Amino acid sequence: MKYSELEKILKKAGCYLIGNNDHPLWFSPITGKKFQTSHHKSEEVKTGTLGKILKQAGIK
Repeated sequence: MKYSELEKILKKAGCYLIGNNDHPLWFSPITGKKFQTSHHKSEEVKTGTLGKILKQAGIK
């Protein structure tokens, strides 16, 4: 999965971008947690990283 696809999933789950400095910073209203993704939208997300992001977002 590419970061651009992941962003669509995060937005659909209600997560939103709260900062965009070194890495995009997201907030999940489901878990109340902040988490980072990558600026490289065409890059593939590593499996372990994807799992951690989805868990922090409350999707997995």
